[in-house]
Amino acid sequence: MHNSKEEYLEAIYNLTRGGKAATTSDISKRLNISPSSVTEMFKKLAEDGYITYSPYQGVTLTEQGTALGEKMARKHRLLERFLHDTLKIGKDKVHEEACAMEHTLSDEAERALCLALKYPDRCPDDGKMIPPCNLDFASCQECREWNKGNFRELGKRKKDVISLLELKTNREATIAFIRGGKSMLQRLCDMGLTPGTKITVSRIAPLKGPVEINIRGSKLALGNRIAGNIFVEAPEKCKPPVKKD
Repeated sequence: MHNSKEEYLEAIYNLTRGGKAATTSDISKRLNISPSSVTEMFKKLAEDGYITYSPYQGVTLTEQGTALGEKMARKHRLLERFLHDTLKIGKDKVHEEACAMEHTLSDEAERALCLALKYPDRCPDDGKMIPPCNLDFASCQECREWNKGNFRELGKRKKDVISLLELKTNREATIAFIRGGKSMLQRLCDMGLTPGTKITVSRIAPLKGPVEINIRGSKLALGNRIAGNIFVEAPEKCKPPVKKD
């Protein structure tokens, strides 16, 4: 039952990232489970506070459901990277293998795996972004330094984060986390992009083009992949949209 719950929440998380609800049919096809069984699980997940469910309208995740669904998606995609990059298993097989392993991967092992793989940002089979961890670090480098010195208690991030690619245009937000190694951190620091900095996304070019941002009255263009590794406080924590002149 535990694994089944996690599989459902991970599937719903993956299907609802664009903001739309997931239907019974969507989940039935994705998990290869009968629609009637999906409906029964939806009812239980709703009772337990993981989803908001309306018959014929689909489901969306609650804050509690999003946290668990995102955690399972992160573990799954990290395992895909490990299976492909380290064990050299083909892209066509890593998904099934990761599905079998993700439920037994502890949070401690998840963090160790991320550090060993040097903070990967995409899974190998379909290029989907690996969700960031929920640990209270401002950067991956800070996480690595903690691993060496244990200079403070390892805690959980107090505010949800999203990447710049998910931030709506003309909305001011605060940088909360930067993914990548020391060189990435230094490069962004040289551009004035550090945790705690307030920025506004003015335009995201189509076809994975550059992301234009406003920072302290100046405009910058960031590569799509770099922008995807800069995380800001989630929309509900951000200020209202910036008014245009």
